[in-house]
Amino acid sequence: MRTVTILGATGSVGTSTLDLVEREPERFRVRALTAHRDVAKLAAAAIRTRAEMAVVADEACLPALREALAGTGIAAAGGEQAVCEAAGSGADWTMGAIVGCAGLKPVLAAIERGGTVVLANKEPLVSAGAIVMAAARDHGATVLPADSEHNAIFQCLDMMRPERVRRIILTASGGPFRDWSLDRMASVTPAQAVAHPNWSMGAKISIDSATMMNKGLELIEAAVLFPVEPARIEIVIHRQSVIHSMVDYVDGSMLAQLGPSDMRVPIAHCLAWPDRMATPMEPLDLVKLGRLDFEAPDPVRFRSLALARAAVEAGGARPAILNAANEVAVAAFLAGNIAFLEIAAIVDDTLQRYDPAAPDTLDAVLHVDARAREFAGERVKDCVA
Repeated sequence: MRTVTILGATGSVGTSTLDLVEREPERFRVRALTAHRDVAKLAAAAIRTRAEMAVVADEACLPALREALAGTGIAAAGGEQAVCEAAGSGADWTMGAIVGCAGLKPVLAAIERGGTVVLANKEPLVSAGAIVMAAARDHGATVLPADSEHNAIFQCLDMMRPERVRRIILTASGGPFRDWSLDRMASVTPAQAVAHPNWSMGAKISIDSATMMNKGLELIEAAVLFPVEPARIEIVIHRQSVIHSMVDYVDGSMLAQLGPSDMRVPIAHCLAWPDRMATPMEPLDLVKLGRLDFEAPDPVRFRSLALARAAVEAGGARPAILNAANEVAVAAFLAGNIAFLEIAAIVDDTLQRYDPAAPDTLDAVLHVDARAREFAGERVKDCVA
């Protein structure tokens, strides 16, 4: 039996992971579940799975969590430190699905205890990729990618002989505005931007898909995870979201991983790895599907792609600044304080105004993150004014 901890258990990835775990209770035992402040959903999941511990990051919600778990025998805790302690409690398998840079410390705490750590949140690798991967090597942890694109690459890539790889090709749905003009995109509303055509995701990730920043962040992640330099990582729009990514080899062979547009597929691959497990997904009907389409993304309408590629090529603190500024800008857009196209403009402005030395410790990364948020926040205030 494999012990499991889910960091961010009430989000879309967390609930998908719980769905798989609950289908095979004889195979998985839940050690800890964490959430930011959704006490009702967290407590219900903890009771349902007979978790050993439930942790809420917002300590003000702890009394409500204790009340919800009274008499169950499930330990309750609150606060960011408690989340890190739950992450480092020694589970065999840990899902890192906390949105934003808030997931960085808990992920590192899990890695430092060894075992298998699955990354569904982009920020640890984008903001602190070298630190995360070095920690994994030092502590004997296995890092697996749960993002559908990186999981596809993981399944197709010959890690032992990367010199035989010509290209990695990340596929992108293109989001809800792939056919919109730049003028039309200027008036996009948050409700329109979170309505993804293919995937069911949280608000922040949906906005990143709409700006295609998600693909820029995935480019940075891929450069950290796989032994292929950024220049050999390409992005193509694939509207059907059936091929999740591809690896092109020097002999002309191209390997692709296909699957439904459901996060339970890559999560199941990580949950059972190196084995496989059944999921409730229907098999692909290729005849019904009929066709697979591909096109190049438009760098003018989707500025975030160029910003991300420049950041990964420059290295140092640039990816962390990009990520932090994007988080601030997306939050401002969702709050109705800035226009859709101003998201990329704020990220660009922050990158131009703030250029510190490369961070080499977790504290240094968090300092860069905090300062970048300040710069981005100043620009948001200018937009509101």
